[in-house]
Amino acid sequence: MSVQIEDLLKAPKKFEDVWKSYVQMSEQRSIPVPAWYPSFEEIQKTNLFKCWKEKGFDTYEQFYQWSVSDRGGFWDLAIKKLGIPLDQAGKNNLADQENPKWLEGAKLNIAKSCFNAPKDKAAIIYQQENGELQSITYQELDEYSNRVANGLLETGFKTGDALAIDMLMTVEAVVIYLGIVKAGMTVVSIADSFAPDEIATRLRISNAKAIFTQDVMMRAGKEIPLYSKVIKANPPKVIVVANDQDLKSDLREGDLSFDHFLSHKNSFSPISCNPDDISNILFSSGTTGDPKAIGWTHLTPIKSAMDGYFHQDIQDHDVVAWPTNLGWMMGPWLIYASLVNKATMALYYGAPVGDDFGRFIEKAKVSVFGLVPSIVKSWRQSQCMENKDWSSIKCFSSTGECSNPEDYLYLMSLANYRPVIEYCGGTEIGGGYITGTLVQPQVPSAFSTPSLGLSFYLLDEQGKEANEGEVFLVPPSIGLSQNLLNRDHHEVYYQDTPLGPRGEVLRKHGDQILDLGEGYFRGQGRADDTMNLGGIKTSSAEIERVLNSLEYVTETAAIAVSPQGGGPSLLVIYAVLNRKNSKEETLKDMQKMVKEQLNPLFKIGDLVLIDTLPRTASNKVMRRVLRSNYKSS
Repeated sequence: MSVQIEDLLKAPKKFEDVWKSYVQMSEQRSIPVPAWYPSFEEIQKTNLFKCWKEKGFDTYEQFYQWSVSDRGGFWDLAIKKLGIPLDQAGKNNLADQENPKWLEGAKLNIAKSCFNAPKDKAAIIYQQENGELQSITYQELDEYSNRVANGLLETGFKTGDALAIDMLMTVEAVVIYLGIVKAGMTVVSIADSFAPDEIATRLRISNAKAIFTQDVMMRAGKEIPLYSKVIKANPPKVIVVANDQDLKSDLREGDLSFDHFLSHKNSFSPISCNPDDISNILFSSGTTGDPKAIGWTHLTPIKSAMDGYFHQDIQDHDVVAWPTNLGWMMGPWLIYASLVNKATMALYYGAPVGDDFGRFIEKAKVSVFGLVPSIVKSWRQSQCMENKDWSSIKCFSSTGECSNPEDYLYLMSLANYRPVIEYCGGTEIGGGYITGTLVQPQVPSAFSTPSLGLSFYLLDEQGKEANEGEVFLVPPSIGLSQNLLNRDHHEVYYQDTPLGPRGEVLRKHGDQILDLGEGYFRGQGRADDTMNLGGIKTSSAEIERVLNSLEYVTETAAIAVSPQGGGPSLLVIYAVLNRKNSKEETLKDMQKMVKEQLNPLFKIGDLVLIDTLPRTASNKVMRRVLRSNYKSS
């Protein structure tokens, strides 16, 4: 580490002074300035270093280049290092870049990979709001999920059936998830924040046979009904987990309490499946119509676990926390990245915004701590995390939306300036395509490498390589989706996509990335009409559909605008009204519609009333023009 950086980050020092000095240093050098450098001792302890030395390489860059030049060999190595048990071996056939055959002929159940740790080791540390720290061992988790798998068969469900989960990220949610996968059935992921219409849409698309939920959720000491919201979606059979000892809801005829559903049998042999059998259906917003239904196979979680193993450097002594739930890809990611790597998962049942959560991170001795930038911004405003002992943290990791360098240097300061591993990908990737490592210097809010086993190009609107442009991935990779339940996969990801500079098949993704030089990159939001709001992916079309139903609204356009300096996107609505209405009243009505029909976590940052929306000759709304106009206004 250079003397300048060492001096800059020595405590005690006010963060404001550190940030001011860091900015001055960055301006003097006019290149990305890392705020964290790994020592050689730290590098030697990483999974990455051990693997590249084993392969005979001298540097990370050599190891990365091998991972993309011999993709089959790299994934074979990853499967070996992760200890993925195969009931029957298979071979990779990667001749077709768009539709490769990974482990063709193999048999496996990916849930088995989650139970390779010692039986008496803590699999999950968890805590309810203002409660006591509790834990469950790998053996207890295995037996508990076996009771779920047996319960599914005893209730009459069959291999291949789809079963939804709409719950907080609790021990029971993890147990249910693993039990469904063990039984050779398919998890349908639904976020607990969704309105009944959105729940109903996902149940319909997936043809779910039942849904697991809670009677109530606790948030800031208040009970929030969940079962009563779920039944407004007119679901099939509902299996309800009690928040406390007893259910507080009267169940519909045919619905079951979780206690009555659970089998007494705690042994189960996971059903052997094909590699491309669907283990989980997740949803990612497209630009029109219903959300895309993406099938995670029994291989997709290998990508999640590999990213955790190499990029977040999750090892068997680590405790991994990442506030999320099973409705989003980071929920399943957390299960596999933690348990496959024999680590301990840390689950807090309340909102990750206050003092109690900060003390949970401290008491659980979390070492790998993932989050979204919006959470960091709220912590900085409230200063609620500044008196915590987070010395156990090895690294932070961040995903879901663009971060702000000042906020993230502040985040680093909460743990003696440990690094933040930026992590960007998607549900259809099973993890990240661009990220960081613990063997490279890390710049706040910047990526330092493509994910191992993947490469990409940045192309401008003419399809030429550029320093700032839209991301196009170079397949193949384990994790990349190869099917959609309700769309033409080729049309969504490959149709009309240019060839790469070296003639490669390219895959659309939709992110906008800036190459900072010196091997660093920064996210610039979305290039298409999807957006990330508070770490949740949605689309302009979904928001506009809801807002256009207001009787006095003629049409709307929803855009996401990145603030100056970077950071979480701001949702801005342009609206054409058919009668006079104040901006304040219109904004109030629109926020209520979004909260009730889409997601209460979506906040409208600004409303612009306009006479007409700019359109192309083919009558498409030019949202890029609106984004440009808003930024310059």
